[in-house]
Amino acid sequence: MNNSTHPVLRSGLLLGLIALLGTALLAGVNELTHERIAEQEKRRILQQLNAILPVASYNNNLLEDVIEITDEASFHHPAPVTVYRARKDDQPVAVLMAVTAPDGYNGAIRLLAGFDHSGSVLGVRVVAHRETPGLGDPIEVEKSDWILSFMNKSLLDPQAEGWAVKRDGGQFDQFTGATISPRAVVKAVHNALVYFDANRQSLFDTSATNPERDNG
Repeated sequence: MNNSTHPVLRSGLLLGLIALLGTALLAGVNELTHERIAEQEKRRILQQLNAILPVASYNNNLLEDVIEITDEASFHHPAPVTVYRARKDDQPVAVLMAVTAPDGYNGAIRLLAGFDHSGSVLGVRVVAHRETPGLGDPIEVEKSDWILSFMNKSLLDPQAEGWAVKRDGGQFDQFTGATISPRAVVKAVHNALVYFDANRQSLFDTSATNPERDNG
């Protein structure tokens, strides 16, 4: 090998070394970033859960006591429903279900609905939607107190016909110029409550799966 090839080899080795170091650095940054993002996501989900279920009412780890169920006939949506189980001293307290209302005005509305063990609604929150600002977005608790009207409702109060917006003969208000959004939310919450009432024991007895998920 003559001396004229040495600079080329040295340049190639140097570029290879730089690429290797760059790859290792990127992998390390990605790992650190992934862990940080995962922790932030856990905190965000827990904040959403605790907005419905007070911390003092349970003492298990909500983010670990989790199952997923799939029942398109009940929820009218093919996606799995994530169920967080709350217990106190190993006794069932409540479930919080991440459900989807598939028939919003501008697409699916993602909800978190909490039910206590007796079958009463603890609360409902909208966690993601694309409804029209100023028309359908009063489903957000930040925009109006409409979503709070679900609190303490059950399958007996109101009866089945009452689980609809007033325009459809039910007990829940609709919004001025917007009926589709609240109608979709009421229907989804009622479907989830009916499922909970029919499957209450199995929801608490099923072994936790703690799946990887995104509720954002």
